[in-house]
Amino acid sequence: MRLSTQKKQEYYKALVAKDSAYDGIFFAGIKTTGIFCHPTCTARKPKYENCHFYLTAEEALLAGFRPCKICHPLSYPHEIPTEIKKLVDAVEKNPEKRWQEKDFQELGLHSATARRKFKTIYGMTFVQYARSRRMGMAFKEIANGSKVIDQQLASGYESASGFNDAFTKIMGNPAKKTEVNLLNAYFISTPIGQMLSLSDDNYLYLLEFSDRRGLEREIERLRISQNFRIIPGKNKINQEVEKQLMLYFDKKLSRFNLPLFTKGTDFQKEVWHILETIPPGQTLSYKDIAQRLGNESKVRAVGNANGANQLAIVIPCHRVIKISGELGGYGGGIERKQYLLQLEQEMMKQMN
Repeated sequence: MRLSTQKKQEYYKALVAKDSAYDGIFFAGIKTTGIFCHPTCTARKPKYENCHFYLTAEEALLAGFRPCKICHPLSYPHEIPTEIKKLVDAVEKNPEKRWQEKDFQELGLHSATARRKFKTIYGMTFVQYARSRRMGMAFKEIANGSKVIDQQLASGYESASGFNDAFTKIMGNPAKKTEVNLLNAYFISTPIGQMLSLSDDNYLYLLEFSDRRGLEREIERLRISQNFRIIPGKNKINQEVEKQLMLYFDKKLSRFNLPLFTKGTDFQKEVWHILETIPPGQTLSYKDIAQRLGNESKVRAVGNANGANQLAIVIPCHRVIKISGELGGYGGGIERKQYLLQLEQEMMKQMN
């Protein structure tokens, strides 16, 4: 979520003053320590330029910050039950782990009960928490030429193997010397959440909301299929993506003009091509698209192809709805789908 300079200054003032009225309103990520805190944290206050501010703990986790051990930001406004503390500690010990049923059993926990309590306390599921921590680790900035061990320690890992596992599974081996293709990962703030752009100097390969379910596996598949190694950084493509997205959200750009790399089956590419022909502010049903493809029985296949789109907003899968008029599913969440459709309808009214 984009915050104005005025709002950031307001939050920084609250952080310095330890203003309890702001607890639960925002979280402060501290660049110099790699942690995120409540406004009332008793730790020494950082300089303004070393602070990032987030409205949710999930955003802070995805940005690569770990919970502060002094103020325990994830406990607000509740005390942490013993079983939930076990889960948080287990994730911090092995952030790269992908949790399965047996992992709960090994901790002596009933998975359904633990998951329910986790959701109640933190406002996000345990899977979201573990994935956000894992993704945040993978996206932690590793500057060109920096030592992996420095980033490992700054990220809270005691084990070098743990850090390498968390990073390598998604982004590729940071120490790999063999010839690979490089992609730049770049985060873009939008009014409806942070987006991740993956691009090289020629194409945009992926644009997704960073909290999208299944995103890390999308990244892995892309990386492996194209022999990519992914590193944070700006390039001319992702800067152009950011520029056009900002114009779009300001209702000043109705069509994107970006060099896209699409990898899929012939059928998927046909579906994506039709998506690009849907005018902004208008919609088609899954059945409409199947009919355009000459086989209305392929409604489910159209839905699957729609869900496989890795270029959110730019290839507008949000413009596809159920034949009943209901919005249907959306990888970024129904609220975002509704927001985008309403934004486009208002945009077209202004332009006409």
